[in-house]
Amino acid sequence: MVQYVFRTEALRKTYDTGGVQVHALAGVDLELYAGELAVLLGASGSGKSTLLNILGGLDHATSGRVWFRELELTELGDRALTRYRRDHVGFVFQFYNLVPSLSARENVQLVTDVARQPMDAAEALEMVGLKHRLDHFPAELSGGEQQRVAIARAIAKRPEVLLCDEPTGALDSKTGVQVLEVLKTINDELGTSTVVITHNAGIQAMAHRVILFADGKIAGVQVNETRVAPHEIAW
Repeated sequence: MVQYVFRTEALRKTYDTGGVQVHALAGVDLELYAGELAVLLGASGSGKSTLLNILGGLDHATSGRVWFRELELTELGDRALTRYRRDHVGFVFQFYNLVPSLSARENVQLVTDVARQPMDAAEALEMVGLKHRLDHFPAELSGGEQQRVAIARAIAKRPEVLLCDEPTGALDSKTGVQVLEVLKTINDELGTSTVVITHNAGIQAMAHRVILFADGKIAGVQVNETRVAPHEIAW
């Protein structure tokens, strides 16, 4: 029996902007499975990031229900959501959010200092291919290297899920492929359930499943019987 890591039921999110209601999510029913690499694909404004923020405990749904395993996130207050994020979720965003005055190792240690059973920072950086850059500062690293430091920081606390919002959005194709290789390695070797948001249709080929979004709803689900390695993706 396939275990789900996330499940949503009639999930809605409405924003009130100057008296106009925007329905970012318009009734989403979704299961994301333990150990899979899922790609959420759709145009900007289709609801992907809103969903990811709710799954990650960064935002609240307007209505509907969300579960992480058996834990109902929609019943949690802010303090409990903070604990949930700290203990279970790693985030990777389009922009790296590294502290400029800290080395790569020190940026990762920001997480390992508060995690329950963290990796050593050097081990996490070695996983993303940056063993030789431990003591370099963000200004001394390329964009792709900075993103890999951000991924190392996310995985160093050994999260059960890794939520990635346009992780290659600020990168050229060659560097983006390197970042996707890292995400695939983490999913394969650590078994970390991984969700990648993108509007780049080529990236869907590396996923176990592709969730298509349009107008705040799921427009379709595709299962890849054969997956493509990141370096074979048509960018």
